[in-house]
Amino acid sequence: MIADATRVPTVAIVIVNWNAGDQLGACVASIESADQKAWRLSCVTVVDNASLDGSVEGLSSCGPCVQVVRNSANRGFAAACNQGARLVTADYLLFLNPDTRLDAGSLDAAVSALEHPANHGVAVAGIQLYEEAGEVARSCARFPTVRSMLIAALGLPRAGLGRGFAMIEWAHDETRAVDHVIGAFYLVRAAVFRDLGGFDERFFVYLEDVDFSLRAHQAGWRTLYLADARAFHRGGGTSAAVPAQRLAYSVKSRLAYARKHFSRSGVLVVGLGILLAEPVIRLSRAAARLSAADARAIVGAYRLVWTGQIP
Repeated sequence: MIADATRVPTVAIVIVNWNAGDQLGACVASIESADQKAWRLSCVTVVDNASLDGSVEGLSSCGPCVQVVRNSANRGFAAACNQGARLVTADYLLFLNPDTRLDAGSLDAAVSALEHPANHGVAVAGIQLYEEAGEVARSCARFPTVRSMLIAALGLPRAGLGRGFAMIEWAHDETRAVDHVIGAFYLVRAAVFRDLGGFDERFFVYLEDVDFSLRAHQAGWRTLYLADARAFHRGGGTSAAVPAQRLAYSVKSRLAYARKHFSRSGVLVVGLGILLAEPVIRLSRAAARLSAADARAIVGAYRLVWTGQIP
């Protein structure tokens, strides 16, 4: 079979929004100004999870390529991503956080890499993300194990005493195959996304992307991190405004990941670390910082988890 040299791959971009404010408009504007030499934009679909800040108002006037889907309730990140993906047709799906801004060549480089014959076994690509002061974010991860999740729960990587699943020890300054790239910029072959059933909606937010990367790996696909393509990512997401809920969702997603992928003994070890040791360690650090606000958020988060007040 001879490849069509004139074929231009299409990309559909899905943005899940929840009270992102002005960041959302800036994100969409960066898409409109991005180079399209190696790809063609199919559409930008913004799935709004019942925002109250008016952040989606006026987006539909950005042009025929932008569609806004308004949910009456917050369905969660994984479910909203799947919802957006079902509405589009393209060769590639780009899941993009509203607190990102594409550089001019972000997608040209990423799509070109996936189109290269040497990378036909790559299903997912991520790019180098930089933060407010220009620092390169540590955005890649190893697949979590019982050991790495326990190490992370105990806070040992912060003290340089062990490696969790986040690759914080690597400068992210070279292109390489990795287990996982962060979902803030998650470019995936649409056919693979469909074949694997999209994101697992049992993850309301957090780790749904890691779970997908793992399932793609198990199906024989690879993930590629590209250091020569860049985009801005503010980091923290809109959930930073609700620290108790943010931590509670992190706890619930880590427990869900353990239940899905680990043995019963592994789930027990991880559960004890996350539910018993981690809150004590977090509260000790808050006390050392003399931060009553942090302590209240920590107590509030674990109360939400223990009482089942979050999805």
